[in-house]
Amino acid sequence: MINILGAIMSGLIVGALARWLYPGVVAMDWIQTILLGIGGSLFAGLITTRGAAGFNRAGCLASILGAMALIFLGRWLLAAG
Repeated sequence: MINILGAIMSGLIVGALARWLYPGVVAMDWIQTILLGIGGSLFAGLITTRGAAGFNRAGCLASILGAMALIFLGRWLLAAG
């Protein structure tokens, strides 16, 4: 149960930072922001796969960049369709 709450809290923080750093307006509610943060963490984990467990600054930065990449991909796919 604590792991789920930790994923939700870190997802909210990572998603909010990604939305704040991404240029332009990113219109999302807080649930979408949490899912963006969790998805960004998973996306960054798939790309980096360094195997470092626990909290570290590089992992947080990679999660934020992964969430920003998801925002970019989402906007690119919506514009292309």
